[in-house]
Amino acid sequence: MRKFLIAATFALAGSLALSACNNQDDTQQTTQQAAAPKPTNPNDAQAWNAYLGQIVQNNMQGMTAERPYAYLVPAGDDEDAKAKYDRQLSNVQDVIARGVLPGNLLAFAGPNSTKTADFVTAAFAGAKPGSFKDVIVLFIGDEADKDRVMTALQPTGATVRFVAM
Repeated sequence: MRKFLIAATFALAGSLALSACNNQDDTQQTTQQAAAPKPTNPNDAQAWNAYLGQIVQNNMQGMTAERPYAYLVPAGDDEDAKAKYDRQLSNVQDVIARGVLPGNLLAFAGPNSTKTADFVTAAFAGAKPGSFKDVIVLFIGDEADKDRVMTALQPTGATVRFVAM
C-alpha cells in the first residue's frame, strides 16, 4: 500500500501540468486506458503499482489536496492476504468514520475487481449521508462491479469516478 501511495505521489508531480489542461467536468464519470499493460500476475505489486499509478494520475482532475490516497486491495485468499485485507479495511473504515476533507481523492483498485468492490462497499457502509461532498472516490475495476460500488457510494455525496481495467 505504501509503495502504491508513493508511486501515486510521484506521479502527481508530472500530472499537474496535464490536469490544468483538462477541461473535463468533475461530476462526470471517466473511463480511460492506462499506457502500461494490465499485469497478469496478481502478486506482482511493483507492476500493479505502475499500472494503477498511471490511472490515478490520469484521474486527479478537481483534486485540490497535496496527494491522492490510493489503496491497493490484496487479491489472494491465503492467510497473509486475508490479514492484509482486514488490516487495510479497518484502517480505511477509521478514515471514513472520521471523514475526509473536500478536495481529496481516494482511489481503490486491486487485481481482483470483485474483492475491491467488496472492500469499497464495506469501507463506506458506515459513512454518513453527504459526508463526502467534494471528495473524489475513484474505483478502478471491472464493469460488472461498477453499479454495486456506485450504489454504495451515492449516499455519501462523493464525486465517483470509474475506470475499467
